[in-house]
Amino acid sequence: MKGIRLKLSQDTVNYKKPSSFQLKETYPLPPYSTVIGMIHNLCGFNQYHPMQISVQGKHFSKVNDLFTRYEFKSGMPYDSARHQLKVNEFGVSKGVATVELLVDVELMLHIVPEDQELVPNIYDCLVKPPEYPSLGRREDLVVIKEVKLTEIREEFIGDSDGLSDGYGAYIPVSYLKQGDVENDSIGGVEYSGTQYRLNKAYELMNYGTGKQPKVFRNWETVEVLYTRNATMNRKRAFYKDNQNNFVFLA
Repeated sequence: MKGIRLKLSQDTVNYKKPSSFQLKETYPLPPYSTVIGMIHNLCGFNQYHPMQISVQGKHFSKVNDLFTRYEFKSGMPYDSARHQLKVNEFGVSKGVATVELLVDVELMLHIVPEDQELVPNIYDCLVKPPEYPSLGRREDLVVIKEVKLTEIREEFIGDSDGLSDGYGAYIPVSYLKQGDVENDSIGGVEYSGTQYRLNKAYELMNYGTGKQPKVFRNWETVEVLYTRNATMNRKRAFYKDNQNNFVFLA
């Protein structure tokens, strides 16, 4: 199949975990939904185009930083003893919170749209993006190091092999259950690393009525293992690109 290999770097970035609030924790790599959102934004897509994504990368360190946080409750009137800001007749609280940042991030992404005819379009938008791209928060700007068209093929490997350049990767759990990938075992745990259930795509669902809609995002999730110590077993089939990089599509 045809795809796009994208190599990026970022100075600092937060790939926010949805369940973190007081401290905005970050994933070690961008989740699939974040990458898909960036692609759709740069390409100007106004509807979802299904695609498979592979995410690999590394960072040098992790730090905490402060940011200004605004909080408000729908319909709460302004109270000078409680709120720092007044918006019309409503009150907004202003304070300081903490965000977790990855430092000196390198990423290698593979993008494979379900509609293969979209590959040239996506490639052109990444080579000449209509705006300065960001990945994570809006202020987390991206430096695009490489955009390449690539053939992704499935092949059997003769010898066991690992990830390149000290990278970590999101490996779908389906690979592990099939026995294709091995990891160092720690403390009796079958696979070393961290398991995540990552958001990928969503559809809008109305749980209310026609007159009083309550619309929520119903997320499609992918169960993955984030690891830097994976070994791909010999005599098993894996996806690879034309530079012999492993590709873990989800």
